[in-house]
Formats: sequence, structure tokens, C-alpha cells
Amino acid sequence: MTENTPHPERAGGVSRRDFLSSSFNGFGALALGGALAADLKADVRVNPLEVRLPHMQRKAKHCIFMFFGGGVSQMDSFEYKPVLNKLHGKPLSRIPEISGELQGRLSFPHATVGSPFKFQRYGQSGKYVSDRFPHLAKHVDELAFIHGIKTDNQNHGPSTLHVTTGDQFPGSPSVGSWVSYGLGSPNQDMPSYVVIQDPRGAPTNGAAVWSNGYLPAAYQGTLLRPTGVPILNLQRPAGVSAVQQRKEFDALKWLNRMHLEGRSADSELEARISSYELAFRMQMEAPEIVDISRETASTRELYGLNEGHTAGFGRQCLLARRLVERGVRYSLLVHGVQIGGYSWDDHGDVKGGMIRHSREVDKPISGLLADLKQRGLLEETLVVWASEMGRTPFRNGGLGSKPGREHNSYALCMWMAGGDVKGGSKAGETDEFSLRSAGEPIHMRDVHATILNLMGIEDERLTYRYAGRNRRLTDIGGRKLEEIIS
Repeated sequence: MTENTPHPERAGGVSRRDFLSSSFNGFGALALGGALAADLKADVRVNPLEVRLPHMQRKAKHCIFMFFGGGVSQMDSFEYKPVLNKLHGKPLSRIPEISGELQGRLSFPHATVGSPFKFQRYGQSGKYVSDRFPHLAKHVDELAFIHGIKTDNQNHGPSTLHVTTGDQFPGSPSVGSWVSYGLGSPNQDMPSYVVIQDPRGAPTNGAAVWSNGYLPAAYQGTLLRPTGVPILNLQRPAGVSAVQQRKEFDALKWLNRMHLEGRSADSELEARISSYELAFRMQMEAPEIVDISRETASTRELYGLNEGHTAGFGRQCLLARRLVERGVRYSLLVHGVQIGGYSWDDHGDVKGGMIRHSREVDKPISGLLADLKQRGLLEETLVVWASEMGRTPFRNGGLGSKPGREHNSYALCMWMAGGDVKGGSKAGETDEFSLRSAGEPIHMRDVHATILNLMGIEDERLTYRYAGRNRRLTDIGGRKLEEIIS
């Protein structure tokens, strides 16, 4: 048999074995290609910020999420626990069925720390509020509190990510990114998601707190800088006029459109063209938004802009109101810098720490709520107060001269206002020591599901295909807290 003689099993020079093998691999390649295509085309949009209809009718069109880094002490702010003052300086009584890090902390010498602040009932709801929040206390009948929230970690880094992204590990999209992805932006001249951090510095994890994760980059939070050009790299180059730049963008757009004509299915290129247009429009819009010089004297007083201790967060709150007026979907306000004197991480001297921190934010938050209400914007704006964890009712190692509190991932307290929030209501409750939930634990995914619901989004329908599976903010799904929804 010569080399050129066809093999008896070959058809057209290909053996049946080779043909079947190739066919089998081909079917696998087709299946793999289909899966990859599904991932690559995971809801790619020509304009990623186009307005999308919500899953349900809700009043809130915007969200202002206020994050107070370090772990706010719930029993010195919004949870009145008089038994702690009776036990001050003594160890806690034996607590049954305690586990995890709380069991570890309680197994070491410790002393109960009573609150150094006075509590009083406010409003028709009769909500107890610490004397550290006299301005905010006037709004209790518009607030819905969530007590005994459990986060997955008691360390600042992972817990901060858990509250702001739904996952304690880096790489997941933040809550604002999910909301922007689900609803788009009513204002096509500004980003859908804007971040205003503490003017003194960045929070724990930095930009990971407002990251887009595996969602397209259009959904990442855009940081507004406290001084100078409001958005980095937004200013035109020196010597380039608006007219000249417009001509350059038009030329670039024409070239991109020419390139796109033979690639009509390339939605990523279409999205890139849209991003250039957004950048140009932002050059006109962003500087005006951060210019608060024309605000009235009464508005400046309302937010505490004329007082040194409230001016920083007051400006953040005022800018958040202006962003709502311009149609920005989601604003993240961060108070607290890393872990230190400017954060709420009061392991020592909780009295001094709470006095400093609350004094900086109480009046501005009250001003924001009052301003939104008087402008008719509170009904369409969901306002959220959050931190990464609660604190313990004791201090390990004894009281010391200036007692503080340890980390507690079982007793985070949050509140919400605006939109369809049922003012004066509450969900969850902590035990008499404010140590952990007194009933069914509320997980962070339940809080996230509730936030999405109040924005008109069903958490199990908000998905993005990534790495072979449909991802969600709430992962396995959350329970919306019906108790605080009107």
C-alpha cells in the first residue's frame, strides 16, 4: 500500500475515527463557545447608563448611602440598654449558647461598660436616642431602624466590604454599582454613581468600597474631590478651548463611527463612543454641582457649613442633595478615615470618641433630611445610615481610665428614611446587653435585599453573568424586611 493510497476507513482522506473525534471536540467547542459568548455578552448595553424600568413601583429614584467607618457604638447612639450602667465595671452574667468571637472575647477578663450618655424618647414612635444626636432625634418618626444585623467578619477590612459590596472578599461590585446597573441614570450628563469621601482621607479598603467589581467599568463610583477639579482628569488641557475640544470629539466620533460600520455587533465600541460624550458633558456639569457659593445663608446654617466641626460632613451632605436634584442615581458619603482618631473605632475612650464623631455628623444629617423634605425630594430619595459593625457592651482587660468597646459583628444598627420607608418602625432587636440579636438574626444580605426593594429592584432578578454563573448582590438571596416598608 503506497503512502498516497486512501486508507479503507478514510472518506475523503479523513478516517472515521478522526472524523468522530473532531466532531465530538467540535460539539464541545460549540458548547464552550456558547457559554463564553453568554459571559462576554452579559447584558452589554450600547449606553450602559440608559434608564431601565424597575421591577416594581417604588417612590425612591435616588439613594444616599452614608457610611461611618470604624464601627459605630449602637448602645451609645440608638439602643438604650440601662442594665449596662447597673453592671458597669463588672463582668457580664453567663450568657447561654454564645459562640464564635463573642465567646472568645467573653472567656477573657472583661468589664461591662455602661453608656456615659443620657437617652430620651422622641416623637410619636417613642424611639430612644442618645443625647449625642439632638438634631437627628427630631426626625425619628421618619426613620426606620434595623437592629441586630450580623456581618460575616469582625475585622474592619472584610466587614467594610461586606456592608458595601455584599462580600467580605475584594472583587465584588458595590451596592451603588448594582443599583446603577439595574436602573441606569436619569441624568446623562453625570455619572450614575458618585462618591464623596471624608475630606481628611480615604476609608478602609479605599476605592474597593465603591468598586464596580466584575460589572462593566461604567458602574464604578466616581470620586468627587474635596478641592480643585471635582473629578480627576476632567479638566481640559491648557490652551484648549471648549469649541476646539468639541471639534476634536466630533472628529474622533466620526472616525469611530467609520470604524464601527463594518463591526455593527461591537457594542463595546459603541459604549466607548458614548463614554467620550459623557466625559465632555461632565466638564460642563460637574464644576457647577460642587460650587456651593450661591447657596443661601440659611442653607449654609442648616448644614453647619459655618462651624468648623460640621463643615466637612456638612458639605458632603449638601453636595448629596445637589446630586439628587441633578438626577444622580446613587451617592455614597463616607465619614471616617482608615482606622484611627478620625474613625468610629473607639477601643479606648468611647465617651470622648463618640462626642467628637457625633458632633461632626449630627447637624449635617438633620439638615439633609430637613432640606430634602422641604424641597419635596425625601419621598423620592432613600437615605441610609450604615457602619461596618457594632460594638461590645464590655471592654476586655478591665475598664481602665477611659473605657472603650471591642468589635461586635452580631449587633450592627442601621436606619433608613425616605421613599417607601415606614417612618417610626423597626426591624430586629438586640438582647438586654446589646450583644446580639434577641430573635431571628438579620443578615447583611437581608438589608441589601431591602435596599434594592425600596429602589424597585427584586434582588433575585438583578443578576450578572460572570465566571460561568449568575451573580447577585445578595448571593443566595435575601429576605426583605417588610416591617420597615410602607
